[in-house]
Amino acid sequence: MIRLIASDMDGTLLDENGQVPEETYELIHELRQKGVVFVASSGRRHNTLRWFFEPVADEMDYVASLGTQVYADGKLIDREVFSYASVLKLCEVCEGFDCLHIAVYDEERTYLLDDLSQYVREVDKDLPNAERVDDPPSAETCIIKASVCCERPNDIMDMAYVLERELGDLFTFMPSGSKWIDVTPSTFNKATGLFQLLRYRGIDPADVMCFGDSMNDYHILRTVGHPMVMSNARYAVRQTPGARIIGSNAEHAVQKTMREVLESL
Repeated sequence: MIRLIASDMDGTLLDENGQVPEETYELIHELRQKGVVFVASSGRRHNTLRWFFEPVADEMDYVASLGTQVYADGKLIDREVFSYASVLKLCEVCEGFDCLHIAVYDEERTYLLDDLSQYVREVDKDLPNAERVDDPPSAETCIIKASVCCERPNDIMDMAYVLERELGDLFTFMPSGSKWIDVTPSTFNKATGLFQLLRYRGIDPADVMCFGDSMNDYHILRTVGHPMVMSNARYAVRQTPGARIIGSNAEHAVQKTMREVLESL
């Protein structure tokens, strides 16, 4: 029995225009009425996700900022932050490569360690409240997210490998979109955030359905009972053992599958 549905946003639940298809809100509401919890699992921060889901924002849970912000029943049940020393090391290594430009985030602001012109804005990297800084924020700032913009898209896999080689003891690096590399401390990710939520609700991973398309979804897809992978997903994600390949986000495949679950209850 499916008791919880978790979905990535960009390239998964959102349509080709980066919008939430209108039928999503009704599905979330009706599933909750039947006892199935919907979870937005995303690299976006919690406040941004609530804005996306405003009509049903209080009827769902959140694994935000790649697992560093976990909310259930309207309250924070887990928050992880980057260590100041690790942020300094990440910035130091990125400075050694002219094609890499780092952005770090607290709950409200985006700190850019280079000129804004060096960053590519994509739907999942909208750089809200961006502030240009010469140095990383102080240790008093709670950094919950980091991303690296690679201005050479053909070399993004090479640069992710280099970063993993230099900093793999501290971080995991996952290509996201055409020019971005998501950065998470090696001890947490979307899956660890989801597990905190499952522990809170007393739900077994076998009773979870998850939708995803990117490498930052791979941990979750490997550990739930019902992994659903978009047809537009990265090749490696489509190889997830036991996964069902559904349609694309442009076809509203997540919503169609949620409807199937609802009709089976």
